[in-house]
Amino acid sequence: MKQFICIFALLFAWTANAQKVYDEEINPIEQIDQAVAKARTEGKFVICQVGGNWCPWCLRLADFIQNDTTISKVIDENFIYIHVNYNPRKAEREQVRPEVNAMLKRLNNPTRFGFPVLVVLDEDGNVLHIQDTSFLEEDKGYNKKKLLRFFMNWTPRAVRVAIKRE
Repeated sequence: MKQFICIFALLFAWTANAQKVYDEEINPIEQIDQAVAKARTEGKFVICQVGGNWCPWCLRLADFIQNDTTISKVIDENFIYIHVNYNPRKAEREQVRPEVNAMLKRLNNPTRFGFPVLVVLDEDGNVLHIQDTSFLEEDKGYNKKKLLRFFMNWTPRAVRVAIKRE
């Protein structure tokens, strides 16, 4: 029985570590600044997936995007895609609060939509759109058609064409 518990604990720990898509150590403002600078040089926009390793829906979305070749191709061609860590428990700590507050302010307080939440930034770092991902869900996962439509509607080309029409 002890062997079974040890094996189960090791598998759980290995799975938990394999599912870490959010860097919990990086300063989120620096992460966003670096992504915006890269997007500017590559003619792309930035998508910030705000959430955390504690959030099963955040990990499902990251996994879905990574494993769907059509969606990942659209992202690679049009966006710098980053996972911006937000942990409500850690956000209460004095030493973390200022950078978390700065990140939330910079992204127009996207956490009001729940997690994960997608924030589209232009090449200058301006917030273009905040997407509540619950509208992109289906059953216990995500709807490919809805996700693809979201990404296609927020590519730099699509946004620029819409602006020209106005």
